Amino acid sequence: MKAALISLGSVSSQMTAEAMKKYFDQVDMIQLKNIEVNLGKEAGIYYNGEPFSQYDCVFLKGSFRYAHLLRSIAALLEGRVPYMPLPANSFSTVHNKLLTHLILQQHNIPMPRTYISSTISAAKDLLKKVNYPIVMKFPEGTQGKGVMFADSISSASSLLDALGALNQPFIIQEYIETNGSDIRAIVVGDKVVAAYRRKAQKEDKRSNIHAGGTGEVVTLSREISKIAVDTAKALEVDICGIDILESPLGPLVIEANLSPGLQGVTKVSTIDVADEIAKYLYRRTKEVVEKHRKRASDEVMREISIDNTEKERWQQIISSLTFRGERIILPEFVTKITQFSDQKEYVIKAEKGKVEIEEFKL
Repeated sequence: MKAALISLGSVSSQMTAEAMKKYFDQVDMIQLKNIEVNLGKEAGIYYNGEPFSQYDCVFLKGSFRYAHLLRSIAALLEGRVPYMPLPANSFSTVHNKLLTHLILQQHNIPMPRTYISSTISAAKDLLKKVNYPIVMKFPEGTQGKGVMFADSISSASSLLDALGALNQPFIIQEYIETNGSDIRAIVVGDKVVAAYRRKAQKEDKRSNIHAGGTGEVVTLSREISKIAVDTAKALEVDICGIDILESPLGPLVIEANLSPGLQGVTKVSTIDVADEIAKYLYRRTKEVVEKHRKRASDEVMREISIDNTEKERWQQIISSLTFRGERIILPEFVTKITQFSDQKEYVIKAEKGKVEIEEFKL
């Protein structure tokens, strides 16, 4: 089976691609910036000017800045590629913190109290009602960028004035005191394969490793593991990072990441997360490809009337062969058409590229 990993070429992507080579027959690392998407009557995807190849599995990764391109690529590949762990709509929803929180709300996922306002003046009225400190975020951003903290109404008002000048939407969220730490859980399929606690530097409240935070291995409670997996399911993604705060009232989800870095968790954990992702991609791809083949075989069987003796003697289908060691396992439709039985003997003639089997008769 062939797989492609489309990314910006990060270290985490390289780690994942190398792990995938242990399972897939071919793995291509594709630079996201070199992909072109054409829409309209001649819609298509081109890589370095050439039509995009056919793959059994495509894993798309990239930052929020490329969300529209990633969604466009995934949308055109859906239906062509048997398996992609991240559907097209996820690149619009998960890369946007506001849309993410709306989905969490719809699925009753616990999260900090969050506020959205239409104007700066409305937001200033809101600042009179909230408890401090608060967190102010841009809907888009990763690695702790675009996250600000205000410990009083005056500092929050000053931030609002600056945000107003930038003419950008923003989110106001209650601040949960955790001594500058949070949990990053890596969800793959229906389980958390690894998790670690991130701790912010003393002068910073952002625990992101890219923002200077440190990490330590952590064993998750059943409750936190379930919340992480439920969040991934709500967002309809098979692979992602879920960031969780351990608040006095219980775990709260603050963010999801479609392209979580693997360096931090790899340093502190004994689990090979890249390998866990690669194994899952291979297993799911194999399941989907085999399901497609069975569906195609069933379609052929429906078109074949075994009992109709007036039909042609030979029926044909183009199919790959399944091997068990050095033995060939024939497709199911062959047995049904020929009505071969293990109670009879057969003459088998073979030459390069050709096999003939017929019932032995005295």
